[in-house]
Amino acid sequence: MTLCRIVGHAIAPVAHASLGGWQLALCQRLDAAGRPDGTPPVVAIDPLHAGLHQIVIMTTDGKAAIEMTGDPHSPVRNSIIGLVDS
Repeated sequence: MTLCRIVGHAIAPVAHASLGGWQLALCQRLDAAGRPDGTPPVVAIDPLHAGLHQIVIMTTDGKAAIEMTGDPHSPVRNSIIGLVDS
């Protein structure tokens, strides 16, 4: 699990069928001080509908993300599992 800031949302006119109906968030990983860690943002499914610039907890557990979609062939690997209040 890692802390991330939502830096945008993705819109995919053509996507894997398992991603239909899911909000896709662009997540910038943060370091321990809350600053961007220098890696490129990643796409994650967002069942919690986080807002732009919100801090979230993201997991890279592909198995959990695939279970969320209900499709064992889904290409998804990242998912948002929590919203950080402060």
